[in-house]
Amino acid sequence: MPGINEIKKPIAADIDVFEERFKSSMRSSVPLLDRITHYIVKRKGKQIRPMFVFFSASICGGINEATHRGAALVELLHTATLVHDDVVDNSYQRRGFFSINALWKNKIAVLVGDYLLSKGLLLSIENNDFNLLRIVSDAVKQMSEGELLQIEKVRRMDIGEEIYYDVIRQKTASLIAACCACGAASAGADDQTIEKMRLFGEKIGIAFQIKDDMFDFGTDDVGKPLGIDIKEKKVTLPLIYALNNTDSATKKAMINLVKNHNDDPEKIDAIIGFVKQTGGLTYAETQMKKYREEAFEILNTLPAGDARQGLEQLVNFTTERNR
Repeated sequence: MPGINEIKKPIAADIDVFEERFKSSMRSSVPLLDRITHYIVKRKGKQIRPMFVFFSASICGGINEATHRGAALVELLHTATLVHDDVVDNSYQRRGFFSINALWKNKIAVLVGDYLLSKGLLLSIENNDFNLLRIVSDAVKQMSEGELLQIEKVRRMDIGEEIYYDVIRQKTASLIAACCACGAASAGADDQTIEKMRLFGEKIGIAFQIKDDMFDFGTDDVGKPLGIDIKEKKVTLPLIYALNNTDSATKKAMINLVKNHNDDPEKIDAIIGFVKQTGGLTYAETQMKKYREEAFEILNTLPAGDARQGLEQLVNFTTERNR
């Protein structure tokens, strides 16, 4: 499977321009804020979200100035939600770097998140990108609702798959869906094509999250189990399947372990063993592949070429990665 730099090649020049513009879009005359946004830029990830925006624009008519603004808007609002998430989760690390709240405390982190949010809104309004703003704002609304739905329902453990899918559709998939819809909208695609790209992104987002769930239990290509989701009492698809496909006494015992003994390594190993034995991982992998295939079916209705190949490779990268 090609690496991320290989996949990026057809849009590499656009990504370079995007990075420069994204950096300048965060600048502030307040020295503290400028220092913090500089730190945020320095620890950027693989740029998968902007890549979805650029490839989607490319397949729907071509990359233009609006596409660059769409990619910056997505990344500004996404970064704002990450900064706020770290405060909500009391998390001091992200991707091996200290989080903003770890270095500058919660109050500053919340204000920085607000600042990034406002920069994204202004970028759109100043350029009359109201269709892009609507797409991304809807995703942010869904992400908040998904997070709250998870807090309300999922922590009870005893849930069906339907609620799980509602949570990840809103919490994770809505953002990747927004990237693909933004790319299409920026290229001047019609409403039907924008919706097709949005649905493509949603299916990828769901597959991506299921793959993420599987890391907690360890698979052949992932190596040793992590157990992080179990420690945080997050209910993942492998665990839901296992709990709903065992006898009531075992189910009760396992829910008790997750709720009350999630910091005991031996008990975490017991939960992981139970999930594997009950077929939770195998089931999750089947579901992940189903959503990926549905995404490919949509993709195959679009014009062939570098952009379609790029999206195909990006899909495989996000669902076959080892972390």
